[in-house]
Amino acid sequence: MKAKDEENGSVKGRVRGQGARTVYDTLRTAILDLSLDPGSPLDEATLSERFDMSRTPIREALVRLVAEGLVKTLPNRNTVVATIDFEQLPVYFEALTLMYRVTTRSAAVHRHDEHMHDIRQHAASYAETVRQHDAPGMIQTNRDFHMAIATAGGNSYFTALFGRLLDEGRRILRLYYRSFDDNLPRRYVDEHEQMILAIETRDAERADTLAAEHAAQIVKQIQSYIARATVTGISLGTERI
Repeated sequence: MKAKDEENGSVKGRVRGQGARTVYDTLRTAILDLSLDPGSPLDEATLSERFDMSRTPIREALVRLVAEGLVKTLPNRNTVVATIDFEQLPVYFEALTLMYRVTTRSAAVHRHDEHMHDIRQHAASYAETVRQHDAPGMIQTNRDFHMAIATAGGNSYFTALFGRLLDEGRRILRLYYRSFDDNLPRRYVDEHEQMILAIETRDAERADTLAAEHAAQIVKQIQSYIARATVTGISLGTERI
């Protein structure tokens, strides 16, 4: 039997906190990729055995996931992967579309040269993950790109709200990429480039229009995929469709 270091909850020799990070990263990736269905139980004892760790890092990882809204603790103290509330999607999409527009428009008005450098870097990272058909990477780099735009807009309230919406919608965005079998058409990458050009030339009206169109096609694609999945019986890992 392997000796355990109960102070850090890991096998002896492992850096303190590394165990919790490993569990967190593994579970978070599985949840965002929908490999772990919404509603799936996350039993501490089972996870402890799976990762060969004490329950301490398991519990720490679950606490972080709860804070991110990806995991939920039920009244009976059981822990499960948080469900996706499809009934709230219309109001979520409304808020998301508004923030796409306002942050992109604000960036066109307030951006500085250093902002353009950051935005272009994140756009290049996103294009690379699309080329590699890396859905988890696409989700993260897409967030980074749009948050860089929001930062360029200079309104911390807009940035914070947009970040929250993007974080809450990560699994919804996973459905978006799944609808293309993770082979996202190049034209959607080009939409980012068009937004960059509008921001760089300080064309606020153009930036607003492009952001609205970008959000609209995402919403339409997700709605179409959910409707198709419902009709054909494809599992989305939830009973709330």
